[in-house]
Amino acid sequence: MRTAFIEELTELAGADPRILLITGDLGFGVFEDFARRYPRQFLNAGVAEQNMTGLATGLALEGRIVFTYSIGNFPTLRCLEQIRNDACYHDANVKVVCIGGGFSYGPLGISHHATEDIAIMRSLPGLTVVSPGDEWEVRQATRALVATPGTCYLRLDKSKAPPTHRPQDTFTIGAARRVRDGADLTIAATGGILEVALEAAEELATLHDLQARVLSVHTPKPLDAAALATAARETGALFTLEEHTVEGGLGGAVAECLLELGVVPSAFRRIGLRAGFSSAVGSQSYLRARYGLDRKSVVATVLDVLERKREQ
Repeated sequence: MRTAFIEELTELAGADPRILLITGDLGFGVFEDFARRYPRQFLNAGVAEQNMTGLATGLALEGRIVFTYSIGNFPTLRCLEQIRNDACYHDANVKVVCIGGGFSYGPLGISHHATEDIAIMRSLPGLTVVSPGDEWEVRQATRALVATPGTCYLRLDKSKAPPTHRPQDTFTIGAARRVRDGADLTIAATGGILEVALEAAEELATLHDLQARVLSVHTPKPLDAAALATAARETGALFTLEEHTVEGGLGGAVAECLLELGVVPSAFRRIGLRAGFSSAVGSQSYLRARYGLDRKSVVATVLDVLERKREQ
């Protein structure tokens, strides 16, 4: 996802001198071409994310479209006050980019796990939250955010789903994409864990004769209420999947949305982190399995919820 983002931003920067990329002393090995081609549109702010965000806001208020870049929690939670008070409050064209959503940097421990960021960032007034699931969505999201006024958050992941786009597909901020059809249940996923949703849907179809609709909710905010309500009405059971705490993340957003609309799925489960902080370290795939977010666990959760519903 990181490579897709920087390649797309490099192309866009060549056509729009307002675009500026500021890194928090990261991105070595992928930013060299951008910095060489556009030295006046690139800045390394050092390991000073709060200063980076304040600087980005000032430049944005002078007419720039500024992307700030770091990993894990560093460009978000470390400088939350600056994002809130400087960028969001002034509706500045600052695009906060995190490469390291969820357990992407699992071996580095809790300081590098981004597992509360969606909940916190989506609570900020006026801030758009985008969490793409595959490389095509990353490229399209990068373009869309350049054209989206105000402060935005782009949450990138080390993992990614296989290509999901079809020739007729379009990417629109706030519009979920149906990447697999199904009438028996819906799995709504955000971020790179979309790959697990697709794997689980394939196993449910192959081994259990259950056809799962899969939605890529690439924009947790603004949320596509219409697509989620339609899925709940048409498939009954609705499961959300995210590499993120269930408190305040995609699952919470979907529950709030459907309840306000008066749409009640026949079954509903938020699949995400419920165990508090992770004291474990390991690869992203290892931590997904440990916390019930891998294909096997998702299939087991879906079957258990549906069985309990049948027994009621």
